[in-house]
Amino acid sequence: MMTTILLLIFLSFCIGTGVWLFFIYAVKKGEFDDIEAAKYRMLEDDDDEPRE
Repeated sequence: MMTTILLLIFLSFCIGTGVWLFFIYAVKKGEFDDIEAAKYRMLEDDDDEPRE
């Protein structure tokens, strides 16, 4: 029974470490950048020439 509990603790530690490393990788890759900015970017008027 004690070996089962120790095995489960070890497995949960390994899974938690894996998830944490994946999260750090995703943050460094830029997955959590501002997703709201893209839909407002189309509203910006950056034309240099005036419209006729």
